[in-house]
Amino acid sequence: MRRGFALACALLLTPVLAFAEAAPELRVVAEHPVDGMHGGNLSGLAQCGEDLWTVSDRDDDQIYRLDTRDTVWQAEAVGIGVPPVPGSGLPWGLRSRAWLASFVRGGDLDFEAITCDSAGNRYIVSEAHAAVLQVPLTGPATWLKISPLLVREARASGLLLQFNALFEGLAINPAGDQMWFAAERQSRGLLTIKRKQTVWDCEDGCVLLSEAGMEMQPPKFPKAKPAPRDFSDVSLFNGKLFTLERNAYQICRRDTQTAKVERCWSYAAELLQENRRYPQNYGLEEALLVDADGAWIGVDNNNGARVDGESRPVVYRFAAPEGGWSAKP
Repeated sequence: MRRGFALACALLLTPVLAFAEAAPELRVVAEHPVDGMHGGNLSGLAQCGEDLWTVSDRDDDQIYRLDTRDTVWQAEAVGIGVPPVPGSGLPWGLRSRAWLASFVRGGDLDFEAITCDSAGNRYIVSEAHAAVLQVPLTGPATWLKISPLLVREARASGLLLQFNALFEGLAINPAGDQMWFAAERQSRGLLTIKRKQTVWDCEDGCVLLSEAGMEMQPPKFPKAKPAPRDFSDVSLFNGKLFTLERNAYQICRRDTQTAKVERCWSYAAELLQENRRYPQNYGLEEALLVDADGAWIGVDNNNGARVDGESRPVVYRFAAPEGGWSAKP
């Protein structure tokens, strides 16, 4: 009840338009075009042991292991057998629109994020179905049994209401018994569930944050204007959540229990350099992976070219900020 009351107050007090304070700038130390992905739709990154993995939101039957030995990375497709998707509680209207969209763009499941636990199990979130597929190192892939309370509480809090704006990010703890979801936009939010004996369920509520409103794009963005607050991925590192906030061109560190922002870092100065820009009037970054030495940020360019002509998806390596990711403001 206390969390629900606080959440309701936060929603009422959320301003229509927020201007983000200046955040320290991160520095790119390398960039890696990726060959071999379907349509350039790179949608998530995960480190599983020594291997880096990604997914495409246009592929339902495969994920990709990235060969990172050269400057240009090669995406190696790994087939997965996907069983029928269980019901999640999404309304018929959202499910039917996703089904119709799959005939146009491909990808009925719309995989948007991937994460791994310490045992090497890979977890992939389907935006179209608000479901999570577990792909173990050996054996068949299975859908997690998730309580319908997840979707029910999300929608009651103003999340998962817009088509193509559902779960965009996923993170799991090393033990593999708690995961966090990032709801994309209009409104954006962070949610968590824990593994019980037979089902993944809410504990004192699923919704950590539900947040509406607009914020200004960075001044370096061509014809900068207010854009919806959004999350395009989430990464768990050193006991903290790190959110990729695409329209604001920033990464923010958040508390895992309250989702409260502790500090943000901008990547606008690097990715809005003229040669790295795309013609779209919004950010395209959809993959985040934070580690002790820095962060990987991946672009879902949908086969579109940057100003310099690069039409493959690109993964950028950023150095860790001065003082590390745990530094206080």
